[in-house]
Amino acid sequence: MAVLNAADNEFDMKDALTENRLVGLWLMMDGYRLLYVGSVVNLAISALARVGAFLLIAEFVDEVLPGDNVLILAPVFALGFVLLSFVQGGASYVSGRWSAYTAEHVARRLRNFLYNHVQRLSFTYHDTMQTGELLQRCTSDVDAVRRFYVDQGAQIGRILLLFIVNFAAILTINVTLAFISVIAIPIVFALSTFFFSRISRKYESFQSQEATLSNRLQENLSGVRVVKAFARQEYELNKFEEENNKQYILGRELTLLHGLFWPLSDALSSFQMLGGMVIGALMVIDGTLTVGNYLAYMGMVRMIVFPMQNLGRLIVQTSTALVSYDRVMEIIKEDREFLGEDAPAPVDELQGEIVFDHVTFAYETGNPVLRDVNFRVGPGQTIALLGATGSGKSSLMNLLPRFYDYTAGKITLDGIELREFPRRFLREHIGMVEQEPFLFSRSIRENITYSVGREVSDAEVETAARAAAIHDVIVDNFPDGYATMVGERGVTLSGGQKQRLALARTLLKNPRILILDDATSSVDTQTEASIRHALGNMMQNRTSFIIAHRIQSVMHADLILVFDHGEIVQSGTHEELLSQDGMYKQTYEMQSRIDDELEKELQSA
Repeated sequence: MAVLNAADNEFDMKDALTENRLVGLWLMMDGYRLLYVGSVVNLAISALARVGAFLLIAEFVDEVLPGDNVLILAPVFALGFVLLSFVQGGASYVSGRWSAYTAEHVARRLRNFLYNHVQRLSFTYHDTMQTGELLQRCTSDVDAVRRFYVDQGAQIGRILLLFIVNFAAILTINVTLAFISVIAIPIVFALSTFFFSRISRKYESFQSQEATLSNRLQENLSGVRVVKAFARQEYELNKFEEENNKQYILGRELTLLHGLFWPLSDALSSFQMLGGMVIGALMVIDGTLTVGNYLAYMGMVRMIVFPMQNLGRLIVQTSTALVSYDRVMEIIKEDREFLGEDAPAPVDELQGEIVFDHVTFAYETGNPVLRDVNFRVGPGQTIALLGATGSGKSSLMNLLPRFYDYTAGKITLDGIELREFPRRFLREHIGMVEQEPFLFSRSIRENITYSVGREVSDAEVETAARAAAIHDVIVDNFPDGYATMVGERGVTLSGGQKQRLALARTLLKNPRILILDDATSSVDTQTEASIRHALGNMMQNRTSFIIAHRIQSVMHADLILVFDHGEIVQSGTHEELLSQDGMYKQTYEMQSRIDDELEKELQSA
């Protein structure tokens, strides 16, 4: 199987960023330029071979046919035709092969670079960029760039060479005919330039709308269960048809522009060629042009008119590649999130002491979601965060692995400023279980072992699964056990099963700092108690954060922080907070009443 060579892996696509898009496309061919130039040279050889064939016709008609040596010279000329045909065909084949090789390798390198680049962009970028838009740019736009190399770029070079070679050959036959043959070309170029700018703008709008359509489709398919559950198929169909109609209108306008350009250029080119042939025929009648030269001229003028007509088309089509180049480069020019792969870690082994010192954080300037947060976590302690949805709990935890950087104040880990730690180091030592865990379309075992970059024994996997109270479920409920394939995004599992698998995945990582972001929200009370019991052992000697809405999930924590609108409004142990009037006590009493009522209903039932 073919693999990328060293040059492909080392080339940075940012080196192809330039205001001149054609120069940028040339720079993207780093490592393949010589091969691409070679393909154009072979096109020149092919063009010369074809011109040679036309000149051979002229020589045969004017010199051989009227003479007495026709039978002797005819095989020689036939052999010449055959040799020139082989040269023409062979050069064309080599040219096509080399240009296709270059195009496919550059496209593959671009896809790999984009895939790697997109994964390394910041959370802030992904917060604002739609998934469908990214998919469109990484697939459709990359393919448009690929088509430029395999079709438009090489063909433009071929056409220019055909023009130069054939025009020079016609000049040797008759100067007047040579200039008559190109009289319409400036008009074709003017038309091409006129339509180029308009098609460019329209194609950019078309691609943007196609990205919107792709995003709606991707979102709808991901949420198909919700759509079905609420019987909203008709509503979603209407929304899709609305976007699809916009796409149809833009596509129709784009097709109309193409439909206007091609007939105009075709008519001009055809009239020019017809005029040249008529004038050439009159010259033959007048005796100022031989029949052989006229036949050669008829062949060569076609190799000027139609290629130059096609050049106009290619120039217009190139606009799509240039638009796609811009769209791809808009992603590439974004700065990557620096993970610090090669940076040394500030400490050899984490102890887990964390201090938040007047920390403020805002996703958007002037709109903080955390305000002046202060607290200290000792090594091995368990800290619970309680508060209403949107109070800032998850945002606070996203600061620890540096998914985002705080905007004011300071966070220290073992006495060292958090920003001094490489992001990769932090993420290797911090384990997170999110409220809505993501599972891949792979086996249960692969999903659990995803958190570690090494070979894992079955015993280790089972230990993590038992700690997350999911081992018995896997063995008893799934015929293939740990080899059971999980549906896309884990749709074949219940919410509680997904959360427990995600918990097992994090526990296998054995992180020094553990963050459970409402990790038991989708499990029943009995399962939650089992998980809490298992976590009690797992959380020993490691700093742990628990985000939860149930008091039962946080009451045994060493410190409980109650958040409201991005601020800590209460802090203390369970007993201390119950002795105070405030949000914690109110929440506890309300949940206790609900639990009592449920218990009474169950007993009465």
